[in-house]
Amino acid sequence: MKRLWAPWRIEYILDKNKNDRCLFCEVSRKIGNRADSTRDRKNMVLFRSTCSFVMLNRYPYNSGHLMVVPYVHAPDFGGLSDDVLFDLIKTVDRSVNALREALSPDGFNIGLNMGKVAGAGMESHMHIHVVPRWTGDTDSMPIVSETRVVPEHLKKTYAKILKIIRK
Repeated sequence: MKRLWAPWRIEYILDKNKNDRCLFCEVSRKIGNRADSTRDRKNMVLFRSTCSFVMLNRYPYNSGHLMVVPYVHAPDFGGLSDDVLFDLIKTVDRSVNALREALSPDGFNIGLNMGKVAGAGMESHMHIHVVPRWTGDTDSMPIVSETRVVPEHLKKTYAKILKIIRK
């Protein structure tokens, strides 16, 4: 028998309060006028702009799967000002460029899941997924066993991207 190891999942499984709060609002909180770098590292926040932040997805589709999240709690674009929207797209662009340099993917999937029926896990706080893709990175594991194979530990991926995105 072969085993698949995903130790980062246990935190989510055992979190009794996961449905009582907005993860993104909790992660986005700053202490005073600055971010707490220890908390950012724990939450895998890679970068903070004026109106949004970038964090590594703890339950990734692929290595380097990022989420770009506005600080404003809104379910869709309608709740965001033009300044926030501009900052959000500029931060997506910065994320793509950092992933290109850190991981050398062949392409990207960039998208949003708005509403539960569309697959949104956090439907009340919109966010943009940035997923690096490599030729041949798909396999039958998700279809056969509902399992994703992510070849690199999240902390190692975080460290690679962090060095580049904050330049």
